Amino acid sequence: MAQGYRATLGNRLGNKIVSILLRLGVTPGRMALLTVPGRKTGLPRSTPVAVGERDGRRWLIAAFGEVNWVRNLRAAGAGTIRRGRRTEAITVVELPPKEAAPILKEALTSGPSFIRPYFDATPESPLSDFEREAARHPVFLIQAASTQI
Repeated sequence: MAQGYRATLGNRLGNKIVSILLRLGVTPGRMALLTVPGRKTGLPRSTPVAVGERDGRRWLIAAFGEVNWVRNLRAAGAGTIRRGRRTEAITVVELPPKEAAPILKEALTSGPSFIRPYFDATPESPLSDFEREAARHPVFLIQAASTQI
């Protein structure tokens, strides 16, 4: 069974450091600062996320499951992504499991190994296993705020 995510002191400290770097304009890897209104307070909440790219489209993958940024993003449907000194208003669409499966598989195959314990599937698993994972690891298509489907 996959490991559940717990925000340890180390996780929180790491997120704080990456957030500071992102606010200063340093862009480690594919990291960006996602800011969305809190679902209860409406106050802006920021967290570092990895932005994936595939076929010219950008994605946010909830590798650690349904954490707070996922719940807030679902509720708001929009936010901002800051990468370097550039901030972009975005909207998101949560993908259905069939569309999310190949993206999750690619993320697990090419992503950092520390996310693997949070998945029941392995990089060698068939896409059907990743369709089941999509219920626990949502994938969001990022769109410019002015773009509609």
